[in-house]
Amino acid sequence: MPNYRRALVPGGCWFFTVNLLDRRKMLLTENVDKLREATRWTRNRYPFHIDAFVVLPDHLHAVWTLPPGDSDFSIRWRMIKTRFAQSIPKHEWLSAVRLARGERGIWQRRFWEHLIRGETDYARHVEYCYINPMKHGHVRRVQDWPHSSFHRGAAAAIVPLDWAGEVEPAGEFGERT
Repeated sequence: MPNYRRALVPGGCWFFTVNLLDRRKMLLTENVDKLREATRWTRNRYPFHIDAFVVLPDHLHAVWTLPPGDSDFSIRWRMIKTRFAQSIPKHEWLSAVRLARGERGIWQRRFWEHLIRGETDYARHVEYCYINPMKHGHVRRVQDWPHSSFHRGAAAAIVPLDWAGEVEPAGEFGERT
């Protein structure tokens, strides 16, 4: 069994990337209310502060700060993933391994985390959450993506509503018509 090295810092702040198993699906944005409820349910049992959060069709990014004395972010992700999976119908294809383990075929088994190491690192990862829908071509302006904590930051005047400006739609880039 792999020995994953995780930086377990009580009360720490982390950036996460969590992916669907089938990256062609739009399960997260199609069921964003169920994901919100799974997150709310988990926070009620295992508190944490959401510094930034963005939900895209096939993955999400988050920056969390855990309470003092607590470094167990894994149980929180396990609860969110499990609760979300329980809330949606079983239509996904399952491999023999997932069937044998009694798993759903919704999430990739693990997640990627990065311990935030200072104010600049924090700002860079929060901004990455904000810009991600634009980076993936879902919107032309950050403010147009509805499933992002960017709106909370803009409402609190932490970031301007027009942060990151606007990208022009993809052009022909030399293609012949």
